[in-house]
Amino acid sequence: MFPGVTAVLVVQHGGDRLAATLTALREQRRPADALAVVLMRSDEATRALVEAAQPDHVVRLESVRPFGEAVLAVESALPAPASDDESIWLLTEDSAPEPGALEALAATLTTAPSAGVVAPKLVAWDDPSRILRFGRSVTRSGRSLPVVEDELDQGQHDDLSDVMGADPVGMLVRRTLWRRLGGLDPALPVLDDGLDLGMRARLAGYRVVAVPAARVRYADGGVAGQGSLPGGRAARRRAREARAARLHRRLVSAPAPLVPLHWVAFLPLAVVRSIRHLLVKTPGLIPGEFRAAVEVMATPGRVVRSRRRVAEARSARWSSLAPLRIRGDEVRLRRQQAAEARRQRASGRAEELRFLQTGGGWVLLAGVAASVAVFAPLAASGGIAGGGLLPLSDEVASLWRNAAAGWRDVAGGFEGAADPFAGVLAVLGSLSFWNPSAALLGLWLVAIPLAALGGWFAAARLTERASLRVLGGIAWAAAPPLLEALAAGRPGPVLAHLLLPWLVVLMFAAATSWAAAAGASLVFAVVVACAPSLAPALLAGWVLALAVSGRAAVRLAGVPLPALALFLPLVVQQWGRGTPLALLADPGLPQWSAAPSPVQAALGQASDAWGRWDDMLGGAIGEIVPVPLLLAILLAPLLVTALTVVAAPRFRSGLAALGLAALGYATAVLVSGLSLSVAGDRAVPVWAGAGLSLMWLGITGAAVLALDGLRRGAAAVAAAIAVLLLAAVAPSVLLIAVGRTPVGPAAERTLPAFVEAEAATDPRVGTLRLDPTAGGGLRATIERGTGATLDIQSTLAATRPELTSTTDEIADLAGNLASRSGYDATEAVERFGLSFVLVGPAPEDARAAAIEQRAVAALDGNAQVVPVGDTGFGPLWRFVDARPDAPGAQIPPAGPVAGWIVAGQLVVLGSALLLSIPTGGGREPDRRPPSERRRRRRRPAAAPAAAGDPAATSATDDADEAAEAAEAAQAAQADAAAEPVPVPAGRGPRTDAESNGGDRDAREA
Repeated sequence: MFPGVTAVLVVQHGGDRLAATLTALREQRRPADALAVVLMRSDEATRALVEAAQPDHVVRLESVRPFGEAVLAVESALPAPASDDESIWLLTEDSAPEPGALEALAATLTTAPSAGVVAPKLVAWDDPSRILRFGRSVTRSGRSLPVVEDELDQGQHDDLSDVMGADPVGMLVRRTLWRRLGGLDPALPVLDDGLDLGMRARLAGYRVVAVPAARVRYADGGVAGQGSLPGGRAARRRAREARAARLHRRLVSAPAPLVPLHWVAFLPLAVVRSIRHLLVKTPGLIPGEFRAAVEVMATPGRVVRSRRRVAEARSARWSSLAPLRIRGDEVRLRRQQAAEARRQRASGRAEELRFLQTGGGWVLLAGVAASVAVFAPLAASGGIAGGGLLPLSDEVASLWRNAAAGWRDVAGGFEGAADPFAGVLAVLGSLSFWNPSAALLGLWLVAIPLAALGGWFAAARLTERASLRVLGGIAWAAAPPLLEALAAGRPGPVLAHLLLPWLVVLMFAAATSWAAAAGASLVFAVVVACAPSLAPALLAGWVLALAVSGRAAVRLAGVPLPALALFLPLVVQQWGRGTPLALLADPGLPQWSAAPSPVQAALGQASDAWGRWDDMLGGAIGEIVPVPLLLAILLAPLLVTALTVVAAPRFRSGLAALGLAALGYATAVLVSGLSLSVAGDRAVPVWAGAGLSLMWLGITGAAVLALDGLRRGAAAVAAAIAVLLLAAVAPSVLLIAVGRTPVGPAAERTLPAFVEAEAATDPRVGTLRLDPTAGGGLRATIERGTGATLDIQSTLAATRPELTSTTDEIADLAGNLASRSGYDATEAVERFGLSFVLVGPAPEDARAAAIEQRAVAALDGNAQVVPVGDTGFGPLWRFVDARPDAPGAQIPPAGPVAGWIVAGQLVVLGSALLLSIPTGGGREPDRRPPSERRRRRRRPAAAPAAAGDPAATSATDDADEAAEAAEAAQAAQADAAAEPVPVPAGRGPRTDAESNGGDRDAREA
């Protein structure tokens, strides 16, 4: 005899799915004895459809309620159960049971007196051959997981019986047990309500049984829960609700003394899990972590009521739930399957790239050969100097101190923000920590090969043709802006040029990858740090990318954040003193060069040198053919090909590339007219080469896209363009190779040996350096230790609009020492902590030579200094009253503001770095046959109370919890399209205790 069954149907939307569900109820081989319907904010059509089914009870709700509240609203209105055999069947408008579903559920409930809840197999609404979800349980750390999820139904789970819980849809529950437990917990209105009901039923002494023969088609439309739509806000909301449910269950099931400890640990655990989310590229879940923690912490009343519900019904120990938890090997199996899918996709991308097969190896090899030929003398010297190059600090700690906000040891010293470029130099110098300055030499040696590699990879994003990828590598390695920056000794523009193609590659990938988006943000920050003049153009490109990226905009939105974090202190300081344009000044050592004309800029020339063709053969070539015309002829094929992209099949992408080129050209022309820095008595214009690198990137990309549209002849045209381009830059390459550029091998030292010997015992020894300038001026600087370094340079000092009191004092000291006067330098010497005076050599200028002679004569006749002698750097004197421990020679301690600035920058950069780290593929998946995988070692039927308590977790469990949740989020993101494997994915064979329970029920029946 079957027990009396009341089907409770919750209706919200109506429509075709409701009609299908009502039809399925009428077609049951064992029909329900009564039908109770809950209408939530229904329309006339829905009410008419329900009335046609002639329900026994109807409850109308004016607002949408959670599934548990809706069921409670109608169940409480039913007559009290007359016996323990009466039950309620929980259904939604989008859950259509197959004809034998209720018959199988009711038979199980009748033949198993110890069963209090029986659950069906939920199959997909549109594809009943696929199991949507079947049973639910928790891991050791308390994470809720379906026992079976999204698998083809091949009967592989038909031996599943006892479970910890299940989805509430389709459940058949004894009414006496339902009322004893108080129904679904209102504190779990969205997720895990069925799992919680099953756990409480087991603690009350009943079993929860899964019935494979009972199948219910389920659309998961959100009537019971939020649905299962992947991605976007719905997925983030669902993850937050799941986290809140998990934390609530932890507080409910924890022993009373441990509840405060769990409550206090929620926020720190949210921080740990947030770091993990960054590592597995799910940053969108971070706000939900904190919101879920705060929501649960702020509602202790719900926890108290839920604990009271459990206490009133509980008759079994928490350890009785332990055998039903999802085992660790099952969790590992799911991770391995996800890792295998990620590896397959990665191998597919590698196959598409085909580095060696499409000329990448040859491009890299050619770049290495060119670098060896051009920079062989530098490699043999062991150091590099000249132009804008200076040594780096000898200690890595000094590099990082100069990269942080605080004391700037230049222009007499001042407190201020650091140039972000100093941070780039700190990273670069740390790579060769034993000799940080060697990193600059290494940069010059690898610049051409890295440029070729970057150009090839950028071209690989645009075309599959090997010849065009090779053209991209050659064009980027032989770009005139790069060669000019290498010849002039400008490390910032060199680094910016090397990184620009990688920024494009990462921006392409950022639309589908959080790791690529974070990597793009870091590269963006480094590029802007090396070449601030590119900031407006890159921001304009970022805004355009946001506008056309659609849903991917959420990943691109944070690209400028690391750059903003680095520049914000400098922005505040420059804006505060009324010089906002100074933010575009080139970092590093101010170096004057003539600005190019608009025509020269259009040909990629960063100065007025016309590609060094004027220096070739003593100018003989210029007498045969005008150099501008010759250069234009050689570069015309590349420029014309780039313009023809407007007629190519991929003209939209080509227009974007031409737009990028236009932004770069406009940047170069505009910034070259700005003189923001000062070097001695000369105003220094902003270097145009960085903007021209951006222009060159756009032109090269447009040319590659244009040639990719040709069916025939693309390789020949690409070869001709490459040959002509190499001819155009041949003079620059040759002059660099023969050493006729400012860059050359570094000298052994930058200050006299006597000063360096003193610096060995006093690293802060001060030297006042007086350098005559052309036109009769005298440039005074104070250098510490072994001399000026590149990492101590500051745009705050170089772009200062007027002299400060400190620079005035230095000028007064230098002027009085360089002329005969009765000036007493004792106070100034002590104030600045000076020990030596050095007069540098004068340039080839009569007035400069006169200034040098007058300064030497004045110092020789000054009793406050004693001569040390002539050196290779000029005559040297020592102050008589020099004090090695003078306060002016010490670095003042950084204030608290500087510490907070550094902390904020580290948080932003650290978050981006964690998010950008690629995650591995994980362990190899278990490739054993399914039959062997099922033969797992059985675990004990019971566990100690402490181990069985799903909430009494230790700190180690919390760490495991964070790892499992992050892995699950990554797997869900990575394996959305992976084909499910028809093997047990949620549970092994039944334990002895479960089998015995089933046999007992059979005997009782």
